[in-house]
Amino acid sequence: MNFRSYTVEFIGTFFLVFTIGCVLLLGGDGVINAIAIGFALMIMVYAGGFISGGHYNPAVSLAAVIRKALPAYEFIPYVISQLLGATLAVMIVNHFSGHVANFEGCAFNMWPMITGEFLFTFALCYVVLMSATNRETKGNSYFGLAIGATVTVGIFAVGSVLCYGAFNPAVAMALGMMNIACWQSVFITIAANLIAGAAAALLYNYVAPEKIEINL
Repeated sequence: MNFRSYTVEFIGTFFLVFTIGCVLLLGGDGVINAIAIGFALMIMVYAGGFISGGHYNPAVSLAAVIRKALPAYEFIPYVISQLLGATLAVMIVNHFSGHVANFEGCAFNMWPMITGEFLFTFALCYVVLMSATNRETKGNSYFGLAIGATVTVGIFAVGSVLCYGAFNPAVAMALGMMNIACWQSVFITIAANLIAGAAAALLYNYVAPEKIEINL
């Protein structure tokens, strides 16, 4: 059991979800939400990537398992750590916001929502695998920026247009707990995220099958 990695995953997911809750529910006037969220992910990836891989996302962890960059037995502990971090962040945000969100619950149609969540979760997991697990890019200094920027681009492109812009089952769960998303949409989003993570890993294994190094 790698408790150092689990602790890092807990902390990183906490700050990612806490940032999302703050900009959405605590009136972050003057803050461009997508940039704040992308930067939160970026700094946590740089902070903890060398310990846990800096997933902070069950879909990324699933992609890492399929890509053989994370042992399969670590998947459940990683996900539990991520969900616990997200839950604590939600509890704090809900306390200070009064747990009142001014959002329409099921705001998106199913197929546009699935499309948006799938495409940018796929992009996120693909970028993680390419920039942070490939032997050819080992030791680079841009992986955190690439990962955070992918989320920022996704939120700008499809967030609040086609979908909630979660790209992360832990974030989707948190949106439900903060009354930002209805639970039907949460479950659909989680399914789309996980399928996208698996698809990204399978494509990675096809385009770079020999470049496997377990360092994530």
